[in-house]
Formats: sequence, structure tokens, C-alpha cells
Amino acid sequence: MADSASGRRFFLVAGEPSGDALGGRLMAALDALSVEKIHYTGIGGKAMAAQDLESLFPIDELSIMGLFEVLPSLPRLIRRLNLTAATIRNQHPDAVITIDAPGFNFRLARRLKKNPRTKDIPIIHLVAPSVWAWRPGRAKEVAGFLDHLLALLPFEPPYFESQGLATTFIGHPVLESGAGEGDGAAFRARHAIAPDIPILILLPGSRAGEVGRLLPVFKETLDLLQKEMPGLHVVLPCVPALAETIEAETANWSLPVTCLSGEAEKFDAFAAGTVALAASGTVTTELAMAGLPMVVTYKMNPFTALLARHLVKVPYVTLVNLVLEKAAIPEFLQGDCQPDRLAGALMELVVNAKSRAAQIGAFSQALDRLGQGGETPSRKAARVILDVVASGFKR
Repeated sequence: MADSASGRRFFLVAGEPSGDALGGRLMAALDALSVEKIHYTGIGGKAMAAQDLESLFPIDELSIMGLFEVLPSLPRLIRRLNLTAATIRNQHPDAVITIDAPGFNFRLARRLKKNPRTKDIPIIHLVAPSVWAWRPGRAKEVAGFLDHLLALLPFEPPYFESQGLATTFIGHPVLESGAGEGDGAAFRARHAIAPDIPILILLPGSRAGEVGRLLPVFKETLDLLQKEMPGLHVVLPCVPALAETIEAETANWSLPVTCLSGEAEKFDAFAAGTVALAASGTVTTELAMAGLPMVVTYKMNPFTALLARHLVKVPYVTLVNLVLEKAAIPEFLQGDCQPDRLAGALMELVVNAKSRAAQIGAFSQALDRLGQGGETPSRKAARVILDVVASGFKR
């Protein structure tokens, strides 16, 4: 165990950029709340490095999506898993904190619990697997190798507590994103958009496949809207890796498209926006934070969609709808992802004040249930971790 006279030692593992962002905020909260100096090692990216994490290797080596992408990298991933487990065994930290990335982190946790030299180290995992959506048997599985679970959604703890795994709801990290703090007036001034001009925010996703399937539908939707909304200004925030592709694809659209990059500019655009058309994902909760009425859509390749229909057991894909258990935000998925239906739903939100107000009211209710107005998710998580360590945990 790390020498308490010289502080605590925590080992953190994040496997992708979103986990790195969570890890960075968590480390800042741990430092703010701990009376002892904390030494960090593990695997992380820029956000965690900014909080003094010593990373074993670049986080990019774990940021691999999809079966066909993983297979060629499998030998290297196994070597990285071996290195990580061996480092934890040698350091014997006060706690191991794994962040999302279950493919790597759950394998690591199993290995640590099977080894007599590491089985007594508490393993605390941030971001519960979505057992409420599919594979409910995973709740019992993870209870066998995790010691505490930090859940982002209020309805998740009972699934794991029923299997004997201590679980704490900490709130959704989007509450710390700054999505609700954009400056709409400044955005309109920068882009010379008059206050009375409607702005449509397009969000076709962050992966090439998503964007490739949705952009053609979005283009046809705009063609329909243009007839009803003359002067409409279209804004499309892009992830850096896809910015060039998106700019090329939208160059010949009937309406000019302002492509953006960067979180601050995106959130300013949300504050300035009139309505949004978004691919399902975390961005829909960011839009809710910004109070921007939206229509949500998604389109998978047909084989994946067929598989999902058999595996996924939830009625909605948008977090606001899931939390409220009702269709507060219209969703048009797969076959329903049609330009005429999207355009009609968007126009309804533009012209009908009651529809806009109903959505904005639903945002407030959902965000309250996700922890808005209370202690931040990162501070709640930090308190739990410090309490687990201070309790002299023994498995």
C-alpha cells in the first residue's frame, strides 16, 4: 500500500477521449476534497495529464471501435493489458479507478480480482454498463469483480444493488460541460446574423458512418424547410476529424451552411439557435442544457438495426425521454428518418409556441432528475472514492 505519510496513490484508467474528460474533472475534484496529497498513475489523455497523471502509454492505443478494427490490434491490446495489470501489482495503489471503456477495463478488473496480490485493492468504476437497455445479465457479472459503481443515471443503481454491488448515482457529466452557458448574442454578432433570423443547428453525429447516412437526409430536409422559412441560417458544428468532409459535402446545398469547430463556439451556437436537428447521442442532452428545442433522428446500417431490435429493450433513444419515460422529444429512427417527417416536426417547433414551451419544460424536469442544481457529478464521485479508501476497504 502507498505510504500514507506521503499521501495516497490512485491508479486511473480511461480508454477514450470522453473518459479522459471525465477523469480530468474527477482528479481535480479529488485534489480539492482530499486532505492528503494524491499521486496519480494510469492511462489517460490530455485532460488527465493536465491534472498530473503519469500515463503508462498514449490513450489512443485503447480508443478502438468495432470488431474489425479491434482484431488487428488484439496482440497489442493484450500486451497493454498485461503491462497495466503488472504495474498495478507492483505499485499496489490505494484504489483503482476505471472509467467507462468496459472492453478493456472489465478485463483488467477481472484479472486484478483473481490475483492474490491485487484482489484487496478496491476497484471503483465510473459509468455503469447499460444493463437497462440490453444484456441485463451483466449486472450480476460486474458485481463479481467491481467493488463500487458510480452511475450517471438515476434509475441505474437498483439493477446493480440487487446483485450486491454498492452503486452511487452521481449525476450526468453533461451538467459540467458548459452546454448551458453559451452566448447567443455574441455568436450572432460574430457571424452577422440578425436577431430575427431563424437558426437551424444540424448535428449529424461524430462518426463518419453516422454522418454519411444522415447528411443526405438533412439536405433534403433543408430543401423542404427553405420553402417555409426564407432566410433560414444553417449552422453545423463538426468534430475536427470530419470537418473537411462535411464542408465538402455541404458546399453545394441549397442553403449556405456555417461549419463550426470547438466546444465554446458550439455552445454559443446552441444559445443562438431557434431549433436543432440532431443525431441521437450525448449532444441531445447538451441541447437540453442549452434549452434548444430539437428533433432527434438516427439511421444505422440495416444489419445493425435488425440486431439492435432484438437486443435493445428500451422505448426511446434520447436521454430526456428515457428519464421522463415519455416522448417529450420527437424521435424519427431508421425507416421514420424521412425528410418530410423531419421538416414537419421542425416547423412545428418553430411556429408553435406551446410545443416549444412543452419541450423546454421537459428539459428542466429531466435535468433536475439527472442532478442539476446539486453538487457536481465529479465532486460526488470524488467523495465516494475518498470514503471507500478511508473505510479501510477489504473484499
